[in-house]
Amino acid sequence: MNFNEVNFEFAAGQVNQLPKSDMPEIVFSGHSNVGKSSLINKLVQRKALARVSAQPGKTATINFYRLREFRMVDLPGYGYAKVSKTEKQRWAELVEGYFAQERKRALVIQILDLRHPPTDDDLNMVDFLYRNGFNFAAVLTKSDKLKKTQFEKQFNYYKDIFSTIEHVPLIPFSAQTGFGNDEIRKLIEDSIVNFNNTEV
Repeated sequence: MNFNEVNFEFAAGQVNQLPKSDMPEIVFSGHSNVGKSSLINKLVQRKALARVSAQPGKTATINFYRLREFRMVDLPGYGYAKVSKTEKQRWAELVEGYFAQERKRALVIQILDLRHPPTDDDLNMVDFLYRNGFNFAAVLTKSDKLKKTQFEKQFNYYKDIFSTIEHVPLIPFSAQTGFGNDEIRKLIEDSIVNFNNTEV
């Protein structure tokens, strides 16, 4: 599967702007400033396909990136305090509207910062994905920021949190070193193959 042939396709700011779902979708969800854009850029080996913002909460649209076999769907980062209530409401309606549609979702990648405990918003999102039966995985970013003992402690902590949910891969990742990148690509490939097989 070629991850390097990729183009920005569309940005939707309202539910009625969402493009037709005609190929498998890999969805990226996470808190503002968790490293979502950096993860997307690393997966496709591009420096600035997804814009990495110095100002969290800047992505106010659902951004679609097209590859040969699938689309990547970048949801707005949630939980940024400095955004107005009206804007937060619009984001919530947009994301809820996306998940409410019948779409070809092969995998949701829920992104969490390995250095910190999950926020209430993170836990609510994980609960939502689990209760609604979405195929999802947790990617733990910024793993390079931790020393070995801290890394092991935090990874075990996340393993414990996810121990009650079966079949959710936990993948530590670093956009700086590329640690975990191949594993995430393999997970995406497998998810698309499985999705296509169940569609037949």
